[in-house]
Amino acid sequence: MAQLALDKSVSDSDIEKAAYVYSALRWTRPRTRQNLKNYVKVFLGIDVPDKRICPEHNRPMDYLWHTFSTDFAAEGRANADAVVWANRAGGKTELAAVATLLDCVFKPSCQVRILGGSGEQSGRMYEYLTSFLHNGFEEFLAGPVLKEKCRFANNSAVEVLTQSATSVRGQHIQKLRCDEVELFDKDVFAAAKFTTHSTAGIAAAMELISTMHRPYGLMQRIVSAAPELGTPVFKWCVWEVIEKCTDRKCSQCPLWGDCRGRAKSANGYLKIDDCITQMRRASRACWEAEMLCKRPSLENVVFDEFDPVRHVQPVDYDPNFPVYRALDFGFVNPFVCLWIQVDNDGIVRVIDEYVRSRATIDVHAEEIKSRTAGSEERVAATFCDPSGASVNDVTGTSVIRELRTLGIMARYRRSGILEGIELIRRAIRAGDGKSTLIISPSCQRLIEAMRCYHYPESPTGSGAELPLKDGLYDHPIDALRYFFVNYKHSTKTTSRRY
Repeated sequence: MAQLALDKSVSDSDIEKAAYVYSALRWTRPRTRQNLKNYVKVFLGIDVPDKRICPEHNRPMDYLWHTFSTDFAAEGRANADAVVWANRAGGKTELAAVATLLDCVFKPSCQVRILGGSGEQSGRMYEYLTSFLHNGFEEFLAGPVLKEKCRFANNSAVEVLTQSATSVRGQHIQKLRCDEVELFDKDVFAAAKFTTHSTAGIAAAMELISTMHRPYGLMQRIVSAAPELGTPVFKWCVWEVIEKCTDRKCSQCPLWGDCRGRAKSANGYLKIDDCITQMRRASRACWEAEMLCKRPSLENVVFDEFDPVRHVQPVDYDPNFPVYRALDFGFVNPFVCLWIQVDNDGIVRVIDEYVRSRATIDVHAEEIKSRTAGSEERVAATFCDPSGASVNDVTGTSVIRELRTLGIMARYRRSGILEGIELIRRAIRAGDGKSTLIISPSCQRLIEAMRCYHYPESPTGSGAELPLKDGLYDHPIDALRYFFVNYKHSTKTTSRRY
């Protein structure tokens, strides 16, 4: 407006009209994706990156349009939840703050809560929001902006929650934005799932936003479960948000090994020099996980050489090879059965899996027999957890005895955990570089466990060399261990009669 005033050819009336139009546009809901992008650029000064650089990734604008437009979709509401997996400095928190402002301005009575992996993280999103409010959006407010909450004239509100189950429980809101989910306490995350409720005009939505630091962390489990739940995952990396490269020689650029010219097509905001500095500061594993959004650091993973590209291949039952089964017992924790064959070249082929909690042995036995190709006579051996031989004080019997009664002749050999782990590692990659392990894509729980089975974060005490028994990933691995220690020492395997 100041520039207009300096122009003698522009009248005061024209300036007033322009100011009126500008104010009216601020109150006008964007109806299209392009309108939304323009609105954010004009009124917030943020040019949201809207170009896909990596074919398998999304654009940051994809997320913003999804979270804003879901409540206005004429064809009915889609799944309003969202998972945002993006790089460090990828604009996740700022974009979520933009989404929060838009919800409160254009969706009357919308209740939004911000929950961060730490108080600092929650505060960062709220700081973005308050900076937006003090940049021309004060007229939308119903009172002052407080330290952890603010209200809008249309009865919408935003509040910051603390990372505690007490803070989360009892909330009845429409939008919950969880920032840096990787750092969440598991009990807080469990409680947060029940906080959102739809109203007549606003769909309940829980947005989970984070980088993926660990292959066995919460974010990994969220991303893995998203397709089954129908939750869209918006993923972008440094190339979707880096500034356009215009005057650098690729052959002399430290980023060339990863970039391969991608930055020439980019239209983001991250400074190339900053990215180069960060790459030099970090380890290769951290750079790939934090900035390229590739497989997270394997520093603490037990089977760090397991590669789904190499070790997961279509394999089915082959009548020319014997069938083995490997069992790990559980009730609250899962009961696991793996079906395995070994071909003439010594390749161990895991062809099927059965994982189920809270079922009795007779139910498991029936399922195992029904899923076993051919008859029980075709099974070369069923290897199991040695603890199954222990007699229950209440029933006066053991799991292995029950299985025998039900027609499954289970055998076992006592061994240490490290012995079995070493045998699995050798199958993944032996000293000569060869692999003798293939897992069918149908064995999703085993594949996930192979990728995520890990050591404790801060190992202490004499048992520090043992992997973490987390009740999730250890059971499929235990079943695989029982196969290897029994198969390799089949002449010493115990088969008791009762």
